[in-house]
Amino acid sequence: MIRIGYGEDIHSLVPGEGLRVLGIPIPFCMRPLAHSDGDFAIHAVADAILGALAMGDIGRLFPDSDPATEGLDSSLILEDVVRRMEERGFHVGNVDVLLVAERPKFSTYIEDMRGNLARMLHCDIPEVSVKAMTEEGLGPVGEGKAMRASCVVLLED
Repeated sequence: MIRIGYGEDIHSLVPGEGLRVLGIPIPFCMRPLAHSDGDFAIHAVADAILGALAMGDIGRLFPDSDPATEGLDSSLILEDVVRRMEERGFHVGNVDVLLVAERPKFSTYIEDMRGNLARMLHCDIPEVSVKAMTEEGLGPVGEGKAMRASCVVLLED
């Protein structure tokens, strides 16, 4: 059996350090405004897996109203989601992540992101695609006020 899921996340940006994308720290003068650590790309991946499993979204499992999840490392969210996936007898067939931001440019970090995501998903690097694009100055992402990620995942049993 195969299952397909889609996830997307967007976070506003505020001044400060602390940008992490797919678990990789990236030097930048802005950071996501978030209840957790704001790794918007991990959030999109987790939501895609949960969607494929018809288990809702990370907001249901890790509500931003819970003080225990404040500042939570998003890799722990993904770890929990992967555990749930594996308990149901599934593994990642492939995953495709799209990062959308005007800056910083993510191209020099893509291979590290792929490797880190493959490790977190318990799969091989060739099963992980990470791409980046800009919004050409349009909307909040294009104006540098936010960053967004989307993800499609194929799960196999």
